[in-house]
Amino acid sequence: MNEKNRATAGGIFLAVLAAAFYAINAPCSKILLDYMPSTLMAGFLYLGAGLGMAPVALIRKLKKGAPQEAKLTRAELPYTVAMILLDIAAPICLLFGLKTTSAASASLLNNFEIVATAIISLAIFREKISPRLWCGILFVTLACILLSVEDFSQLQFSYGSLFILLACVCWGFENNCTRKISSKDPLQIVLLKGVFSGSASLVIGLAIGERTQVLWSVIAVLGVGLVAYGLSIFCYVYAQRTLGAARTSAYYAVSPFIGALLSLLVFRDLPDGMYFAALAIMAIGAWLCAKDEPVFPHKHKKESDKEN
Repeated sequence: MNEKNRATAGGIFLAVLAAAFYAINAPCSKILLDYMPSTLMAGFLYLGAGLGMAPVALIRKLKKGAPQEAKLTRAELPYTVAMILLDIAAPICLLFGLKTTSAASASLLNNFEIVATAIISLAIFREKISPRLWCGILFVTLACILLSVEDFSQLQFSYGSLFILLACVCWGFENNCTRKISSKDPLQIVLLKGVFSGSASLVIGLAIGERTQVLWSVIAVLGVGLVAYGLSIFCYVYAQRTLGAARTSAYYAVSPFIGALLSLLVFRDLPDGMYFAALAIMAIGAWLCAKDEPVFPHKHKKESDKEN
């Protein structure tokens, strides 16, 4: 295996690992929403990521001979600010959606993030999309429609599903902003997301009168945040360095399937036939996306070298 193939394999491993870490978010958050309001929970989830990764940053700083990562500069400030603001909006929308949507359906709907990321990559950031990826996007979109419509005879959309799709659009923009700074220190990115996005969501939650019911729920949400946001984002940023925004998002697509399986095991609520039809279509779409190859790999490599 040559160096390029090893780098690609490493990027795929990190993207899938990030997906596995994030998969616990929907089922755990669904349970914890009974004890904590949505906006406060979004804040504690990101604070859990920031606080949990802080000791890692301290150990790395004290360790002699540790490899030095490039720090964020003023040039990356617009992307950094956009990333933080989108990370405030996205989890709040997701948690609002979870209130009226099953955790299993919510997990699958998270795959719309692939569609949002890829289209934004093409339309705004000029990242090329292959015919295979377009085909995968079509399948994922069709599955999301099946999961979102409550009554096809009257074409009524699920209120909760629309919030989850809106969260995916926010994360699609956020993925592309993160891609622009992925050559910088991933640990610094996680800490910034955790501290600033988490603190802002907490302030918003307290300002609108939200309060937690029991103290242990804070500790539980912080723990979920450390794994589902902290470790997941850390691996995701490293994966983006070699795979790009669209392909990383495609491999990350295994997360909703893991999350859906966990949700079915935890809640033991067997979905209807429409769910399983959407699951099959979603699986085909995710497979097509994961099998995608960059259209112009040499161009991407030059851009990556330029960023470094």
